Amino acid sequence: MSAVTSQPAPEFTARPASTASFGAYLLENVVRRNGILLAFVVVVIALAFWQTKFLSPPNLTNLVLQYSYVLILALGMLMVIVLAQIDLSVGSVVAFTGAVAAVVVVRHGMPWWAGVLAAVITGIAVGAWQGFWVAIVGIPGFIVTLGGQLIFRGLAQLVLNYVSLSPFGGKYYGISNGFLNGLFGGPGYDVFTLVVFAVAVVGFAVMQWRQRLARIKYQQEVAPLPLFIVKIVLVAVVAMFYAWRISHNRGLPVILIILAVFIMAYGVIMGRTSFGRSVYAIGGNLQAARLSGIKVKWVTFWAFVNMGFLAAVAGVIYSARMNSAQPAAGVGMELDAIAACFIGGASTTGGIGRIGGAMIGGLIMAVISNGMQLAGVSQGVQPVIKGLILTLAVAFDLWNKRRTSVAA
Repeated sequence: MSAVTSQPAPEFTARPASTASFGAYLLENVVRRNGILLAFVVVVIALAFWQTKFLSPPNLTNLVLQYSYVLILALGMLMVIVLAQIDLSVGSVVAFTGAVAAVVVVRHGMPWWAGVLAAVITGIAVGAWQGFWVAIVGIPGFIVTLGGQLIFRGLAQLVLNYVSLSPFGGKYYGISNGFLNGLFGGPGYDVFTLVVFAVAVVGFAVMQWRQRLARIKYQQEVAPLPLFIVKIVLVAVVAMFYAWRISHNRGLPVILIILAVFIMAYGVIMGRTSFGRSVYAIGGNLQAARLSGIKVKWVTFWAFVNMGFLAAVAGVIYSARMNSAQPAAGVGMELDAIAACFIGGASTTGGIGRIGGAMIGGLIMAVISNGMQLAGVSQGVQPVIKGLILTLAVAFDLWNKRRTSVAA
């Protein structure tokens, strides 16, 4: 027998963190991965040339006031869609929770916070009801929430006795219509608004720099430093331009602060918690998630409870904005929230979707709707355009998946 000589195991050395070439990184990470952001920029520039009033201080302020509740709904809808589920009832839940708040505040004369609390508790109960049927019983979310769409629309009408209930007034009205201004003064503009945005920009830059250092530490590819700096500068310019414009109107909207808090909170939940990772795992591969010990039923249940909670928040925001609760409130909001997620890159099959993408998708829907209103586009044409945008977004998602699978 011939002697068997053992060969020494090859030595593997960790590859140092690399900085991709400018052109390659620009194509892969900016054009392909951030195509939705580029699309948003293109839409904004086009609308600015098409309608000169689009970038006016009053209109930029109204954008936040009029569409903040859609962005709130999109935060919850993204979690449901990543789970490969859907919620068609959120528009009806917005009407129902707003009606409950109106009964408490307007009809019974209780404090504004009691109305908010009643609406939130109602939304959580609605989410638990639907989460039970989806997660525990096993009925598809499409069916459960389609039934919920009818149930909660009917309950909203019954609670309001088929008529609108108004006005809220006071602090409840200020939730969506209040402003923080005049704290620092300023010749023709609000300095406080500029200070808040400047602090936010600095915080964003610090966070991005820390993430870059962390990626380098773990030997992951990072953007070329010039491109990284350009990104920070562009974000700062856009943010401060927006701050400068709205500071000339009424200052910093209270609802913008509320929205920012929710976005940051859900960014952390979806990106840095075990619950968020479980949501992505279930949507990506249900069987593998079960085998890995993830409690699929409870994660799904709490995702629907969360959707009910955020629908209640949107119900409070919308009723405060309108200064009334209406039986027909929230019609079509579920479609706007779903469209925001899909346009923002969420997958129709689950497992894929980002908070930032959903917010940008919602902003695209908002600015397009706002631009059409400024241009006087008829109410019949507007939903046609929105529907086409949603169809194209889903078609692009499917095309991109096929292209990726072929390349692999």
